[in-house]
Amino acid sequence: MYHLLVTAKEGAWDGTFYEYDLSRFLEYTNDEIAKRFQKLTEKHIAILKSWPCLFAYEETNGIVRVGRMQEIKERGRSILIEFSFSPSIPPIPFSAIKPIATLLDIRDWEMNRTHWAIKDEDLIQRLRDAGLVQQATDQPVPTPADQLPDAAKPFLAVSTVGEFIQAVLRIQSNSKEFFYRGHSDAERYKLEPSLFRKDGKGNYLYLESEHTLYRELLVSNSIDFHNDDYTLDRLVRMQHYSLPTRLLDITSNPLIALYFACKSHIGDLKQGTYVGEKIGEVISFAFDRDKIKYFDSDTASCIANLARLPKADKSVIDHNIEDIAEFNAQQSVQRLIHFIKEEKSFFEPRIKREHLRTVICVKGKRSNDRISSQSGAFLLFGLDAVLDEKGTPEIGVTRISISNKAAILKQLDLLNINESTVFPYIENSAKYVAQKYSFKS
Repeated sequence: MYHLLVTAKEGAWDGTFYEYDLSRFLEYTNDEIAKRFQKLTEKHIAILKSWPCLFAYEETNGIVRVGRMQEIKERGRSILIEFSFSPSIPPIPFSAIKPIATLLDIRDWEMNRTHWAIKDEDLIQRLRDAGLVQQATDQPVPTPADQLPDAAKPFLAVSTVGEFIQAVLRIQSNSKEFFYRGHSDAERYKLEPSLFRKDGKGNYLYLESEHTLYRELLVSNSIDFHNDDYTLDRLVRMQHYSLPTRLLDITSNPLIALYFACKSHIGDLKQGTYVGEKIGEVISFAFDRDKIKYFDSDTASCIANLARLPKADKSVIDHNIEDIAEFNAQQSVQRLIHFIKEEKSFFEPRIKREHLRTVICVKGKRSNDRISSQSGAFLLFGLDAVLDEKGTPEIGVTRISISNKAAILKQLDLLNINESTVFPYIENSAKYVAQKYSFKS
């Protein structure tokens, strides 16, 4: 195992510390590894510090250095690392690394993006085999891959609707507003919108093409979006039609979330018992009521219209500029403001830099029966935004583990929570009725 640390910041590795945005941590990292480091305890940090590091720049004609991490600290939406280089390993031209990039699991285009990846390869041995390293006696003893920590487990576990309702009541608070989301496979799914999803090797599936996805669907189905006033309205409709967007569906009805946690990965019925069930989960989100936005929110417009901005523009926005006027004067931000003004002519060009990179809760228009029946709302993700799996100071997160899915679905049906009511279309109602009244031997 080793760390691949890439940055576009000139001279970043000339010092002894560097700060990564949390959104760039674990990019291009195998899913099985990434899910074990969603939470950084002292044990996790000790393991990370035991692996060697390859420090590189996005400019692939430069040099790379081999070293180790001395300290790792989480700071809000950032991770600070303190590092040192190996005195026994001199600087290596990237041109010498390139022929063995595949052996080091360095992928096409990966060197064009600032990120921190964890690779399941023996860095020192690969460099030694390529004749790039003679000795490396100053490296720590690395923790083997088979000794990685387990993924975090929920502290609440239920197997009936009654137990679930009791669990929900336990976490309720009169001072907060709560929303819920159901995952049918707790090990697989993360708190990220479909636009940010990656393949099993950590490669983004859709993010690079966001503005193209948005425009192509409008071109091919423009009549369906005719009555939408805001970009957010269009994103909600696109989400409804399964296009990858910056939106993550949540619901104010916990039983709807429970239904989604149970509706798939139930297992196979063998001799009256379901075998191979995947443990599901319901995630509860707690918000201060004054932090919840509505469909016409200016902040929501700023984030939603990022969908229309090409990747090249989004990638050059300098978020380190503190002065609001100077930040808004950037050409890419000006283009974003142009999109916002198309839907809000009165909009003043005073975008706060922190708003573009945050996660907000939005109550959108209930523009279709599905949103209404599911008591739907959304989490809207900003540029490179990451929702910490254990929650943030603004968004409280609680997880409830779900098992015995088949029995729970039967109990939910008695409460009129089923495919016909959750997905209120005639084809779903017909399917539900046919299954309910089919002959059972």
